[in-house]
Amino acid sequence: MIEGRNEASAFSNEPGGTPSGGVYEWFKRGTKLLEEGSPAAAAAILEHAVQAEPDSPSIREALARAQFNSKRYDEAAGSFRWIVDANPAEDYAYFGLGLSLWRSGDIEGAQEPLAVAVAMRPDLRHYVSALKQVRATLRARQA
Repeated sequence: MIEGRNEASAFSNEPGGTPSGGVYEWFKRGTKLLEEGSPAAAAAILEHAVQAEPDSPSIREALARAQFNSKRYDEAAGSFRWIVDANPAEDYAYFGLGLSLWRSGDIEGAQEPLAVAVAMRPDLRHYVSALKQVRATLRARQA
């Protein structure tokens, strides 16, 4: 990736690399980096946003997505679990938790959050597909 002037100026020269701007700017920059395919950079900025606003579900979800896309599955699972615990009606958080557990190797643990996501949104094919794949893997391991 080529570092542009926006990315180069995203962090101040202060010790510890605190991003310039405020929490909302960090969130916007982080989600933009995520959309542009730079999940590790997004996670770095979004981690600062979560430290500043730890109770923000929007920031937590963006961080969880960035962690997942950076292949930091255990951390993503923790972030998605925080969202599920804070708001049990968030089907996407259950889906993300299930996928994160699956990718981290906890296939059995992935089954329940994926089943909850499917129960909440049976119309979403990718939810159903993920659950079917996890269950098929578990059946194959038992055989």
